[in-house]
Amino acid sequence: MTLIKSISGIRGTIGGAQGDNLTPIDIVKFTTAYVRFMSEKHQGKRLTIVLGRDARLSGTMVNDIIEGTLLGCGADVINVGLCTTPGTEMAVITHKADGGIIITASHNPKQWNALKLLNENGEVLNDAEGKRVLALAEDEAFDFPEIDAIGKVISREDFNSTHIQQVLALDLVDVEAVKARKFKVVVDAVNSIGGVVIPQLLKELGCEVVELNCEPNGEFAHNPEPLPENLTEISEVIRREKADLGVVVDPDVDRLALVNEDGTMFGEEYTLVAVADYILSKQVGNTVSNLSSSRALSDVTVAHGGEYNASAVGEVNVVKKMKDTGAIIGGEGNGGVISPALHYGRDALVGVALFLTYLVERGLKMTELRATYPAYFASKNKIQLTPAIDVDKVLLEMKQRYSAERVNDIDGVKIDFAENWVHLRKSNTEPIIRVYTEAKSMAEADALAQKIMGEIKAICGI
Repeated sequence: MTLIKSISGIRGTIGGAQGDNLTPIDIVKFTTAYVRFMSEKHQGKRLTIVLGRDARLSGTMVNDIIEGTLLGCGADVINVGLCTTPGTEMAVITHKADGGIIITASHNPKQWNALKLLNENGEVLNDAEGKRVLALAEDEAFDFPEIDAIGKVISREDFNSTHIQQVLALDLVDVEAVKARKFKVVVDAVNSIGGVVIPQLLKELGCEVVELNCEPNGEFAHNPEPLPENLTEISEVIRREKADLGVVVDPDVDRLALVNEDGTMFGEEYTLVAVADYILSKQVGNTVSNLSSSRALSDVTVAHGGEYNASAVGEVNVVKKMKDTGAIIGGEGNGGVISPALHYGRDALVGVALFLTYLVERGLKMTELRATYPAYFASKNKIQLTPAIDVDKVLLEMKQRYSAERVNDIDGVKIDFAENWVHLRKSNTEPIIRVYTEAKSMAEADALAQKIMGEIKAICGI
């Protein structure tokens, strides 16, 4: 199948040949390399590493291998078990640990799993750090400690409740106001850890919760990426239950998609737009999203007197740009909300709590709030790669073909036209070219995507 090594972590399919897939041997190899890297960074210190996982079928197996490897490398372990990605990140911060490993393949199908590697700030390793880990993995010359120096499990404890309380304690989360509103919310957590955490958070906020695909058994009820085509069931349930809104999260709960009271999509891109609108209404400041995110965030930021900046795709790139520009809110157009008031990581719990507070403050229905934002429509497509395709050559040709337009090549190729844009990039996590388009109507966005994809296929001869 495949093994992908990138800034997004070590990601692969379970089973198959060592080196080509995420096998037990590969898990040991990259875990060992991570400990070697952290030991270089914290010389002479006995490391403490936080370990958490989503509810994937392979999660227990991968967890046991990583935990044992960490102990064998002389690192102590705080195992938070079934935990969201942002929760595991917060556990690193809260416990003042030296790093963390999150076992999750995010939105990938169930046969995938991954190691997401964190630093002492609970943040994903940057590009240089990730490359050092990969180099150490190839070296395979680690001298394991003897018996008196092996690690121990410091604790096995749930961290989800602590994370929820940390979110609810944020200054801009008005718990009492949300409680008074008594929202009825349908939750689709695609049978992962979000099925435990999101309903718990909503109940703390006084909401009536209708649970859909909330049993954390790893048997994803539908494609786990929270895109409109995967969310037909929740739309029906919202209408039937006469709910105020729907909340959808991916398996590791760092992405948040919202559904309107009439079953239509609020728009994954607009999760961050709405939360930023709320934050900026309280404090003038800057925002950041990636190149594939909607123009709507820029529009809202400028309207509030702030400055908008775009980064390359990937959480680590967004975080760096946020720190460089002093942004008070940022994230990605995939529903990822990053609020530095809590931590530099995408956090669906933060998104839910801030959004509901804002919805109460505005006194609007979901459809009414959505109507207050610029009307942009995004189309997200992908082209499957083959070994014969030279992706870099394809992107260069597209850049040259549209050189008369505004072209940004810091991450793939983004072409800004007067009324719309297209962003072409090689995925960090899957063997595909992603084709993102945005326009003032869905038909126009889809038409632009089909035009560009046709040109790429012609170049590739597919």
